[in-house]
Amino acid sequence: MTTLETRPGSAPSSSVLGADPRVVTIASDSWQLDVLPGTGASVAAGRVRTGDGVWRDLLRPTRRASLGEPEKCASFPMVPWSNRIRDGVLRFSDRRWQLQRNAADGTAIHGASRYADWTVASRTTEAVTLTLDSTSQVGVNFPWQFAASVTYAVAGRALSVTTTVRNVDVVPFPAGFGHHPYFERSLSATDAAATGGPVLHVPARAGYALRAGMALGAAGPVPARADFRAPRPLGTAFVDDVLTAREPGVPVTIAYDELTVELHADPLYSHVIVYAPRGRSYFAVEPATNVNDGFALFEAGVPGTGVFVLAPGEERTATFSLALR
Repeated sequence: MTTLETRPGSAPSSSVLGADPRVVTIASDSWQLDVLPGTGASVAAGRVRTGDGVWRDLLRPTRRASLGEPEKCASFPMVPWSNRIRDGVLRFSDRRWQLQRNAADGTAIHGASRYADWTVASRTTEAVTLTLDSTSQVGVNFPWQFAASVTYAVAGRALSVTTTVRNVDVVPFPAGFGHHPYFERSLSATDAAATGGPVLHVPARAGYALRAGMALGAAGPVPARADFRAPRPLGTAFVDDVLTAREPGVPVTIAYDELTVELHADPLYSHVIVYAPRGRSYFAVEPATNVNDGFALFEAGVPGTGVFVLAPGEERTATFSLALR
């Protein structure tokens, strides 16, 4: 855990990784974000200033030796789909494509852009926009051509992340996207981690029955282990679930002793994944448009998958934010 001592109200002049040419840093009085364009538009670190004027890691920091590995980063975008495709088999419009099975469980995982070198399209001290055109990439694990952009921006006490996916092919295709932020279980040695971690509130009224992490059908009751409709400590039990039917206008909240984080998301982010591995110092709350294995369910006519179809030239955009309270 990185802690930077600063004067209250001031932002550190440079990040811990700021000297690394792979890192683009944006900052405000309350946020500091290290972004990795060359590692799939991932985030290397996300620090926030708490009420005592100290900068602390909110997102799991990335070791310098792992700056090229998105799975070990603080957060990464998943484009043009979120989570897994069973056996790497993508079905659409009565056709099937075999994708590279790039996860240990034999699935295609986390989209097709994690290892791409994204272009810095614009940059200020408080925002950076990264773009990707799959037509200029080799070995893209997706059968259609797409373009994407991700904008990270800090303003006041909020971080916003805006993602766009565009069809630059000549035929329609199914798509989705998500983000995978890892949050620290504790912000300091004295906060509530010793008694069960931060208090989590996920106002989602439905969830999915899963097998090997993938949905078996339409959403149903919220699984007990992932039921955070009433705020409660994260705890130490294993959680890996997909939730949906969020209460309109009600954010997901993560309450530490030092501050509370509100995760607001546009309606296109119709799903949220809660992942809490045992024995780790971090957990994930992931805004996602589509459910795990959503393409197969969509093709089978299952409602509510969150998968959308883009016509040639069409795009979809959504924003989520992390606001400090």
